[in-house]
Amino acid sequence: MSVVADHWGEAFRRLGRPVRTVAGAGRVDRIVPGLDMDATPGPDLPDRLAEALEGTGLVVVENVCSLPRNPAAAGALAALLAGRPAILHHHDLPWQREGFGDLPGWPPDDPAWVHVTINQRSRQELAGRGIEATTVYGGFPVPGPGRRALARGRLGVAPGRWLLLQPTRAIPRKNVPAGLAMAEALAADYWLTGPAEDGYAPELERLLAATTARAHRRVPPGLTMDDAYAACDAVVFPSTWEGFGAPLIEASLHRRPLAVGDYPVAAELAAFGFRWFPADDPTPLKAFLDHPDPALLDANHDIARRRFSLDALTAQLGALLGSAGWS
Repeated sequence: MSVVADHWGEAFRRLGRPVRTVAGAGRVDRIVPGLDMDATPGPDLPDRLAEALEGTGLVVVENVCSLPRNPAAAGALAALLAGRPAILHHHDLPWQREGFGDLPGWPPDDPAWVHVTINQRSRQELAGRGIEATTVYGGFPVPGPGRRALARGRLGVAPGRWLLLQPTRAIPRKNVPAGLAMAEALAADYWLTGPAEDGYAPELERLLAATTARAHRRVPPGLTMDDAYAACDAVVFPSTWEGFGAPLIEASLHRRPLAVGDYPVAAELAAFGFRWFPADDPTPLKAFLDHPDPALLDANHDIARRRFSLDALTAQLGALLGSAGWS
């Protein structure tokens, strides 16, 4: 079995299925050069893929055949997997992202494959293109407690001052300006944990130079994301588009209030019963921070634990394997 998503790998191990991870880079079992999203594959890629996947009974394809950033790798993988049991796990689809559009014949399909989406919206959009899919929501482990005092001390956050966490990369759709605007309105420190990508670094530097908020970049060595969630007083996630949005669940598991952008899939997840604040209006979040309501945080935490845990993911994948006759 070949999987890349860490949480899926853990769920398959819980189901007693051995896992082999294969990717173009990173901490995986096998590196296959040319498999990365933005790589240029060499002519030997099909042979390298065949060797890496030899002996696997089921291959889980993580987004390679979803967003066409490396069509050559997707084509080689699709050809290799033709007629073989495979799960195509779709995080992003081309018509959902600017610059790709609606590509004929994409994503690739085969009668032996099962398509899985991370939200119902994508499942419905695939159905409209003649591809049947199943939605499997992400599963998250129980987080560690985090070291609030240590992290705030490392950042130099003044005692009694609010810290607003934006646990994202810096790219246009993550909407850093809205996160900074929220921090300015709250008179809070602002912490952006991810790097600037896709050529966004100059714009990010311009935004940080112009903001009145005290801004912090990346996660200092020795600190973890558990520490970051523990250190903050609230989380802002102002994205304009996400296929899912892991910070929605992570903030809930860490019992932190969350301001969310009005992206389409957020409404799908909110329907589980989560209570969030708007990312474009600081007044409701400020009122909560002034007078916290533990019941709201407890309710969000309970929904996240019941519906988006590793146990829930394992159950979903077990049912998927059974329905496909792969159990």
